Amino acid sequence: QVQLVESGGGLVQAGGSLRLSCAVSGRTFSMYVMGWFRQAPGKEREFVAHVMWSGGSTNYADSVKGRFTISTDNAKNTVYLQMNSLKPEDTAVYYCAASEWVGSDYRFPYKYNYWGQGTQVSVSS
Repeated sequence: QVQLVESGGGLVQAGGSLRLSCAVSGRTFSMYVMGWFRQAPGKEREFVAHVMWSGGSTNYADSVKGRFTISTDNAKNTVYLQMNSLKPEDTAVYYCAASEWVGSDYRFPYKYNYWGQGTQVSVSS
């Protein structure tokens, strides 16, 4: 079993920055693929970023490319999402997710087995 706990959300003005954290515990985490997703009110959950613990390979949604950075700290069993140049359209609940393997389907929520409780990010204009 894997447990994921997000933190770091909050209210920020447009152009500001936030760093989200996802603390991972339970089974050996090094085998897992980690992803960040977000869900705005009335919308479907959407892919934000993805990273492989082992090799560090990353992928981003086009809407956040160049502004967001996903990273891992193996010593702390933590995944981060650094969010810069935030826009009002980034407002959503952000979720951390884990999976043993997603292959090329890393953008699809159904490929992830474990989810955190979510953290709210609100960006004012």
